[in-house]
Amino acid sequence: MKKRVVITGLGAVTPVGIGIDAFWQSLINGKSGIDRITRFDPSEYSTQIAGEVKDFDATQYIDKKEAKRMDRCTQFAIAAAKMAFQDSGIDFDKEDRSRIGTLIGTGIGGMDTLHDQYKTLFDKGPGRISPFFVPMMIANMPAGQTSITFGLQGPCSCVVTACATGTNAIGDAFKIIQRGDADIMVAGGTEAAISPSAVAGFCAMKAMSTRNDEPQKASRPFDKARDGFVMGEGAGIVVMETLEHALARGAKIYAEVVGYGSNADAYHITAPAPEGAQAAKCMAMALKDAGMEPNEVDYINAHGTSTPLNDKNETMAIKALFGDHAKKLKVSSTKSMTGHLLGAAGGIEAIAAVLAIAKSVIPPTINLENQDEEFDLDYVPNKAQEQVVNAALSNSFGFGGHNATILVKKYQA
Repeated sequence: MKKRVVITGLGAVTPVGIGIDAFWQSLINGKSGIDRITRFDPSEYSTQIAGEVKDFDATQYIDKKEAKRMDRCTQFAIAAAKMAFQDSGIDFDKEDRSRIGTLIGTGIGGMDTLHDQYKTLFDKGPGRISPFFVPMMIANMPAGQTSITFGLQGPCSCVVTACATGTNAIGDAFKIIQRGDADIMVAGGTEAAISPSAVAGFCAMKAMSTRNDEPQKASRPFDKARDGFVMGEGAGIVVMETLEHALARGAKIYAEVVGYGSNADAYHITAPAPEGAQAAKCMAMALKDAGMEPNEVDYINAHGTSTPLNDKNETMAIKALFGDHAKKLKVSSTKSMTGHLLGAAGGIEAIAAVLAIAKSVIPPTINLENQDEEFDLDYVPNKAQEQVVNAALSNSFGFGGHNATILVKKYQA
């Protein structure tokens, strides 16, 4: 029999706040974290705005010497994991660490490190490259360093599925617990790609908003004037455990993870499949996994990137799967406030879905001033709405055609 899996800890490092309380208060108040880029001079770039994490001090979470040997994306992951473990109340001295696993992904990895070390190579030669270059840059290090930091000896892996990464990581960790290979998993996504080369690459693709004069209005999912996504950075990490383990230690339970879907468009390296056909099937897989019907879902935290194709196709996918119930659903994109955290998006958005259940409040889609005529769902425009949420989906769709959906519901004994 499959084990029941619950979420008992949350940790977030985001452009709208560090820590769960700051993150959630910003979301329900419709606060944008997007502004002009400060990490480098963006004057020559077509896009000069992003959702940067402000006032992050890695040494609040990590030994100063160790922090210097980690890329920013790894620092974010460890900080968010530390918050999530503290929130969960887990006492490591009472746990079998071989039964605690780590599954943290990143879409791009150590981009700051890669950029800096290539500059060193070209300016000063190979003899000046840091011996920590590779261990800082490779994509598995957020997971590896998290397991080392906390002494977690259970399954340890990473997911790299572009913008679906965080959701795939949580979904795969859910399955590891469900099949009995771990009692506890720390899982989610992290990203720190607001660097000159990554921003230049996305600019070259013409994928990002160029609304540089109105940064806080640039990310506008489902709005007729949307002109591309806005890059963000940060980490979203959850602690999951078997229901049996959580109850035995008297843990608070935010929500239960009940379903996971993952599939591929098999269509194009960047564009979603027409009409969101595979996205609809991905959501249907999560419902089937949970043994639930479409009409049991109250809220969808949409992928909602603010790009012309994604918002259209995701809307079509929701309408195709949910039929008449689609009009009764609340659908919102918190990327309107945080920007698109790429590999970390699924992490912070899963947390937003969980908190919507726990707090009975649905965060809004801000900047939705002129809803596209094709979009006739309730996207919770501009203001949070109080509503009991018994079940919520969180969607993530990534370059390469990766689709991932998790389904969480209110815990009932």
